[in-house]
Amino acid sequence: MTEQGTMVHAAVVGGSGYTGVELVRLLSRHPRVRLVCATSRQYPGRGLSEVFPSLQGITDLRFSEPDPREICRNAHVAFSALPHVTSMELVPRLLDEGLKVVDLSADFRFRDAKAYAEWYHPHTRPDLLAEAVYGLPELYAESIRGARLVGNPGCYPTSVILGLAPLLHHRRIDPATIIVDAKSGASGAGRGLVLPMLFCEVNEAFKAYKVAAHRHTPEMEQELSRIHGNPIVISFTPHLVPMTRGMLSTIYARLLSAAEDEVLLSEYRAFYRNAPFVRVAPADQFPGTSQVTGSNYCDIGLKVDPRTGRVIVVSAIDNLVKGASGQAVQNMNLMFDLPETLGLDHAPLFP
Repeated sequence: MTEQGTMVHAAVVGGSGYTGVELVRLLSRHPRVRLVCATSRQYPGRGLSEVFPSLQGITDLRFSEPDPREICRNAHVAFSALPHVTSMELVPRLLDEGLKVVDLSADFRFRDAKAYAEWYHPHTRPDLLAEAVYGLPELYAESIRGARLVGNPGCYPTSVILGLAPLLHHRRIDPATIIVDAKSGASGAGRGLVLPMLFCEVNEAFKAYKVAAHRHTPEMEQELSRIHGNPIVISFTPHLVPMTRGMLSTIYARLLSAAEDEVLLSEYRAFYRNAPFVRVAPADQFPGTSQVTGSNYCDIGLKVDPRTGRVIVVSAIDNLVKGASGQAVQNMNLMFDLPETLGLDHAPLFP
């Protein structure tokens, strides 16, 4: 909890990737945050605005080495934008020094260490999994408020869980019939030099990848199962589209009984009545990525297909904001008893 007017001192650990620089962009203009540290093994000593000219006039910070003692010296909260496993090694040290942590890797999203090990790597701190809170504020805001460690959700899980939660909560669909067809911009793969992400590989191309093998699948199944109260297994296929940022998930499921669009939409609006960043579209309107670009919104639309007995849900987010850094700031706001929308309540960019 913070007193009125008190500044939260924040550190971004791993500040030279896409999620890291997005965190810097958002935190630098947050009215109750002072950004005191940004680390990078690649650019130590170099100014953030030198590496990222978009930050000229925004911050005069210089990148530093990720030394836990230096991070903890001035910060109240650390955002870990490190790769999986690497984050697991650092986060416990930050917690031991009294910092609150929002981890943007997958290391603290799972409730079961065996599930994490199956898809990633053996977990070295399973004791912290019992403490970590899954950072989807629309579902777990009260738990996040009292947390010192939050596992920030993945981008695909954010769009899919928010898209399905009301239907599962109201027992509207057969969970065994859930199919997710999702598309992401190339920034979702990170800033590293990877051959499939080169311009000539991505431009004028549209392809599925990691079919029936994407690491976000068990994360989605974990949270959807928790909402429903029974184990859920889904079919999930991600696709790469030739754009920089944005994510669109189209979700299909069989209805257990006939329902009208407006009835389901009313249930969605009621379910998300206290969720400032979820916008439910009117009947026969469906979101696109361009209407959420640069924002922390998740826009949702749906349609009942009476011919097939299925409901089709369309969910759109900016994968770098609501799918990563914006949601991390939203979690920080809750952890420090700040207004949930603070520093995030700007309109999307359009066009």
